[in-house]
This record gives sequence, structure tokens and C-alpha cells, in this order.
Amino acid sequence: MKELWIEKYRPKVLDEVVGHTDIVERLKAYVDNTSMPHLMFAGPAGTGKTTCAIALTRQIFGEDWSTNFQELNASDQRGIDVVRKTIKDFARTSPIGGRQFKIIFLDEADALTPDAQAALRRTMEKYSGTCRFILSCNYSSKIIEPIQSRCAVFRFRSLLPADVKSYILRIAKAEKIEITEDGIDALLYISGGDLRKATNVFQVSSALGPKVDSDTVYKTSSTGRPEDIIKMMELAISGKFGDARSLLDKLLVEYGLSGEDIMRQMHKNVYELDVSEFGKVRFIDKMGEIEFRIIEGSNSRIQIESLLAYFSLVGKEFQK
Repeated sequence: MKELWIEKYRPKVLDEVVGHTDIVERLKAYVDNTSMPHLMFAGPAGTGKTTCAIALTRQIFGEDWSTNFQELNASDQRGIDVVRKTIKDFARTSPIGGRQFKIIFLDEADALTPDAQAALRRTMEKYSGTCRFILSCNYSSKIIEPIQSRCAVFRFRSLLPADVKSYILRIAKAEKIEITEDGIDALLYISGGDLRKATNVFQVSSALGPKVDSDTVYKTSSTGRPEDIIKMMELAISGKFGDARSLLDKLLVEYGLSGEDIMRQMHKNVYELDVSEFGKVRFIDKMGEIEFRIIEGSNSRIQIESLLAYFSLVGKEFQK
């Protein structure tokens, strides 16, 4: 079975981590430092939080890193029992191999219930002599303040296009796959700074042949071309509702996009329309209303068509 590229090319040491140079330098200072504090990694998905936690652990413990490391996903085990049993049992035992401490990596810690976070707060304090915690979360605001104050907080941002591109090219070279420039641009557009998503889409696209281009990327990821999304909105704004509706049908049928997918892409590309700033404000306001209706269960085709009809009715007054 073909190995997943996200694991095959996951950095083993901190120096291999893509982007986040400032964070990597700060983490490297903890490799030989027995006074490492509890850590909190906060930021969007696919930006390297788990990778940094595992790479740091590997460099601290060396070959026996897995015996002194436990990874838990708080979204699967989010109640107070996991803190009282699993985490506490691991934290209270002595490190193996004469080490100063062990590490518990708690992924998606913002999914922990309030009671579990309160119990975790006391556990972190009580067993700090034998265990260090690394908490990973998308939203640090969902972590109670007493836990945040016990951690050194590292804030991860979405990766820059240049960092994602260099990583993709490295994989392409290793796997002997040709990827075109427009294929790379498509991956950058789809991923939005999420390196895990870019890698997964690239692997799926490569299964169709030795050459990956933008057509392959968009079709395998069920994503509409940005130029098609922009053209659909421009047609509606210029009063050509029928043509805009035909293009919407193509996105729904040929690309298999859902209503929410199309709304997200419309929001992403509305800023590129040649309309006034006030017009963009009006369009975004209406898009928010339509997306809410779709999420609440309304027919997505009818709702998006009503949005295009709105663009047709008011679009000309906002054109530059």
C-alpha cells in the first residue's frame, strides 16, 4: 500500500520544518534545556503544530523518544475521565532512561470540556516535576486562562505560498512527478496555507498520471477554478443572469461542488471584482445571509441562484 506523503515527508527534526523560522529557533533552545516549560501551539490546521511537537520530542529524547511521549487527541477523548485516568497515569510515572521528564502531547486541546480543562490545570501543576505538556489548538481563546498562563504560547500562522511551493517541489523531485507551474498555483489556491491539505491533494492528483496540472488538481479536489467563479459573478453583475446560471450548473454538476463550497470560493474571490468598495460590502453582506440559509437546510441551488439574481439587479450601480 502506498504510504501517505504527509507521514512519509513529515520533518523528523526541527531544522526540516517548513516556515516558522522564529518558532523553530525558540523551540531549539529547549532541546538541551531541562527547564522546558509547558508549551501551547495555537494556529490554523496544517501549519506544523503536531510536526513541531514530535520533532522537538525526537530531538530531546533521541532513539527512546516514543517511550517518553504520549499523544492524545482531545476531540476523541474530551471528557474529565481522560484527564483523571489516561493523562494522570502517564504523568505520575517516572521518565524512562534517566530523563528529566516525559512529554504529553494533547492535540486539539480546545475540544476539552470545561471540567476536563479544570482537572488538567491541576494535573499540570502537580506533576510538573516528571512531565511536560504540549497543548495544540486552533483557538487559544477556548483554553481557560489558568492553563494558558502555565504555558509558553507559540502562535502558528498559515504558511506562506513560497514555503508551500518549496515543499511541493521537494516531494515532486523525490517522487519523480512532473508538476506544471499552473498546477502549483492551483495547489496554493486550494490549500490556503494548509500544507497538509496541499500534500494530500498533490498525492491524489499524482495518482492519475506522471504529470500534474491545474485541471487535474481542481477536478481531484472538487474545487472550481477561481476564474470560473469570478466569471460567474461578473456575468451576473453585468446583467447576464442566464449565462451566470449556466456556469453555476457546470460547477455543481461537472465539478461536483456543494453549495457551501461555491459560497466559500465566491467569498474568497469577491475582492477581485471590478466593483466599488461599497458594492463589495453589499455583496459580502448578502453572501453571508445566503450561506446562513444553506447551512440551515435551504436548497443550495435555489439560494445561490437568488444570490446571482441579486447581483444582476444591483450590480450595475456598483460597477466602476
